[in-house]
Amino acid sequence: MLIDSHCHLDFPEYDEDRAEVLARAREAGVGLMLAISTTLTRAPTIIKMAEAHDDMFCTIGIHPHEAETHPATTSDALIAMTQHPKVVGIGETGLDYFRENSPRQAQQDNFRKHIAAARSTGLPLIVHTRDADEDTCAILEEEMRAGAFPGLIHCFTAGADLAQRVLDIGFYISVSGIATFKNATAVRDVLRDVPLNRLLVETDAPFLAPVPHRGARNEPAFVAHTAAALAELKGVSAQDLATATTDNFFRLFTKAAPQQKEQA
Repeated sequence: MLIDSHCHLDFPEYDEDRAEVLARAREAGVGLMLAISTTLTRAPTIIKMAEAHDDMFCTIGIHPHEAETHPATTSDALIAMTQHPKVVGIGETGLDYFRENSPRQAQQDNFRKHIAAARSTGLPLIVHTRDADEDTCAILEEEMRAGAFPGLIHCFTAGADLAQRVLDIGFYISVSGIATFKNATAVRDVLRDVPLNRLLVETDAPFLAPVPHRGARNEPAFVAHTAAALAELKGVSAQDLATATTDNFFRLFTKAAPQQKEQA
């Protein structure tokens, strides 16, 4: 089984064929999908979607692009929304200095609120970082000293320094379709050295469709292509890669882990 650990299935790109998209994912061996929140206004829709499907969980969070539009959000508000059984993570949050759709200070304040919620709940933090490696690492390291929290870097595109620093604080790294792109040699070089027990796979759908679908709308079924490329990069079988990344997902997202049946 494969798990798409990061997808945006509430986005309008799926409004015409969402049921077919989910069916194709299941046919491709995707056993679970994690629907990621980008705004709190969309959270009820995402939760309702997850409620409707046994193989879907969701998160609660505010993307850094939206930080300026949610200035009054508190950690307590985020924590309250995690009480729902389908909410298994905090985010996505983080820093994006490439587009800077929100001021950097607003992004940093938003990031720290999510970290506080992750620390309080024990749910993993889903971190987006683009052109902000140093500030991302500095904030994570500073906050970790104030109290531990689990998390991951999603859609990894950074260098070896960020990878090592987040691994050192216990984070995981999630691999998207970017790892299949011809011009992503530097990313693959870093991923080759990341321990297999710290890797997850994702689509970030509808964005970043992997080869051979690059340029098309992405969807959870395509995570199989990313997983195959990652297995080749790591020198393991597709089955071993699927087993490892699935085990890693449940080790991190403990609230989503299958419940063990009580012994008779």
